Amino acid sequence: MGVYEELQRRGLIAQTTDENEIRDLVNSGKAVFYIGFDPTADSLHVGHFMALCLMKRLQMAGNKPIALIGGGTGMIGDPTGKTDMRKMLTKEDIQHNCECFKKQMSRFIDFSDDKALMVNNADWLLDLNYVELLREVGACFSVNRMLAAECYKQRMERGLSFLEFNYMIMQSYDFYSLFKKYGCNLQFGGDDQWSNMLGGTELIRRKLGKDAYAMTINLLLNSEGKKMGKTEKGAVWLDAEKTSPYDFFQYWRNVGDDDVIKCLKMLTFVPIEEIESMEKWEGSQLNKAKEILAYELTKLVHGEEEAEKALEAARALFSAGADTENMPSTTITNADFTDGSIGLIDLLFLAKLAPSKGDARRLIQQGGIAVDDKKITDVKTFLSADDFANGQIVIKKGKKVFHKIILG
Repeated sequence: MGVYEELQRRGLIAQTTDENEIRDLVNSGKAVFYIGFDPTADSLHVGHFMALCLMKRLQMAGNKPIALIGGGTGMIGDPTGKTDMRKMLTKEDIQHNCECFKKQMSRFIDFSDDKALMVNNADWLLDLNYVELLREVGACFSVNRMLAAECYKQRMERGLSFLEFNYMIMQSYDFYSLFKKYGCNLQFGGDDQWSNMLGGTELIRRKLGKDAYAMTINLLLNSEGKKMGKTEKGAVWLDAEKTSPYDFFQYWRNVGDDDVIKCLKMLTFVPIEEIESMEKWEGSQLNKAKEILAYELTKLVHGEEEAEKALEAARALFSAGADTENMPSTTITNADFTDGSIGLIDLLFLAKLAPSKGDARRLIQQGGIAVDDKKITDVKTFLSADDFANGQIVIKKGKKVFHKIILG
């Protein structure tokens, strides 16, 4: 089975422009492909996971990845899937974020010896001459066809700026530039990027001839990826400082029963035959599948040692064990006490188990908090140093979030 067939079998491909040619290109290891990343934060998150795993899988088959950082388009804003205009970044912000991205991507992609590239589209977009762009590229685009694209329809209802209207042209020009500079012959993107990607493929063919070897694969990246990584705390980041390895593990350990096999197929490197054998699993067997998913992805992002720690801590909690060594924790001191005690509301806020004291109050009132396995519903609950047996307590939020409070 070639890598293209495996992508299909794992449910990743939605549609393509030239399927037979793409299959031959990818399976022979001759694809030079790119996937774009917006540098809107200093860390990648779970929504990027599918793209990173795809790049790793294709590189392992001999193909060459290009991670395109949208430093130029990041200064414009992408209307796709949004109702409001995105905040524009400074050059300094973008450069810092790019450096963070490459460090995280290196866990997935081998950048040594020109095996992969990281490229910033600011290198060509920021130096464009407007009149030259109109003459060279503008004539290749129909405004009527552009306005028919779904990404523009959504924004038209709220107001589409001319700045954002140019985004499709900029993204198309990216593929055109990568084709000329690096021999990039294939682009991947989420299903909400289909119109933009087709623009790039058509631009190359119109400028360089119908036989120009430029093709497009439309993946189920965004439709599935956007469902991932959203929690009541916000995004699930790949940066350990933003989302701890334990919390990262727990996020995947707690995916829904209906999603675990899909995630195993799309995101892990567990052999597809093994995953397909799990499709008949039910009940407690699905918990084992979730554990495999969480372990494999934590190992991929944070390394085997952190994955082992998270696994041991999770097993202790799910089996009602007493080992709290690897549990996320917050240390408090006597200075945090007032007249010898601290309110549970204050403690929840201090440990970042609630974004505000009002949210902490509601959690307690709704029966969502337990201290050392004892449910607390009184918002006026206070804890003294005597309540910290062995110098610590464990707070349980809901059914799946555990947090250790250490009295230092």
